[in-house]
Amino acid sequence: MLNQLITLISQHTKLSEIDIVLCSRYFEPLHSTKNTLLAAQGKVPEYLYFIATGFMRLFYVDENGEENTTFIGTQNSFITAFLPFIHQIPSNENIACITDCEILRISNANLKTLIEQSEHFKQFSLIIFEQAMHITTIRANDLATLNAEQRYKKLISQQPAFIQHVPIQYIASYLGMKPESLSRIRRQIIS
Repeated sequence: MLNQLITLISQHTKLSEIDIVLCSRYFEPLHSTKNTLLAAQGKVPEYLYFIATGFMRLFYVDENGEENTTFIGTQNSFITAFLPFIHQIPSNENIACITDCEILRISNANLKTLIEQSEHFKQFSLIIFEQAMHITTIRANDLATLNAEQRYKKLISQQPAFIQHVPIQYIASYLGMKPESLSRIRRQIIS
């Protein structure tokens, strides 16, 4: 798992041997099973997670008790409730494993220490947070400007693995629709 993380970071910045040792010191490996809740709504997020294998999601439960998925993470991506994690404030989102997952996690305190000790990781952490903001902005724009079918077609063209590994109710929620609507769209596309 650590090799995956090092390979990903190395695509963006050159790491020294010391940087690699620091990463191995501060990132903890973790195996989590399907449906494990790693962070709870109303609590301060403790960790930033790197997904080595599997699928995870960010979601919140609304006042009607319905789950609303705001992000789906897959292999080689990072997941947390970013602003609450950075500012160490309670989050309105949960983090859960959709499938069994192999992950690396780093606490907020250890991330700050790593950033202080490694200029290369500092550069990479900025990229992580910029990407998170970019993904959030694109999703908000898609929800505002694309119809349901266009959103689904865009998802299957950009993330085809979601269709095979993520339950339809999570995909539908992420796309801003009910599962019945997504099922209808899928039938129309197939026929």
